[in-house]
Amino acid sequence: MPRVKRSVAARKRHKKVLQATKGQRGARHALFRRANEALLTSLKYATRDRRNRKRDMRRLWITRINAAARLNGLSYSRFIQGLRLAGIDINRKILADMAIADPAAFAQLATAAREAVQVEA
Repeated sequence: MPRVKRSVAARKRHKKVLQATKGQRGARHALFRRANEALLTSLKYATRDRRNRKRDMRRLWITRINAAARLNGLSYSRFIQGLRLAGIDINRKILADMAIADPAAFAQLATAAREAVQVEA
C-alpha cells in the first residue's frame, strides 16, 4: 500500500482559515488554533446577526409607517387594521418605502384605511 502524505490537505485547511481571519487582531490572524476559534465565533455571530437584521429592518419599517400614519391622523395599529379591512395587501417594506418616497400615495392608503375602520365601527 502506498504511503499517504497528509500535509497538503492540512496546509490547505490552515491557509483557508488564516485567509478568512486576515483582519483579526493579534494571534487571531496568525496562529491556526486561535484563528480557527475566531473563525467559528465569527460564523456564529454572522448567523445570529442575519436573523437580527431581519428583526431590525421590520422595526425600522414599522417606525416609519407609524410616523407617516400619524401625520395622516391614524395610529399604526389603526392604519394596519384599516388596510386589512379594506382588503389592501401591501407588506411593511413597501409601505415604509412609500411613506418616504411617495407621501401622496401613502395619504390615499391612509384615507382608505380610515374609511374602512369607520365603516366597521
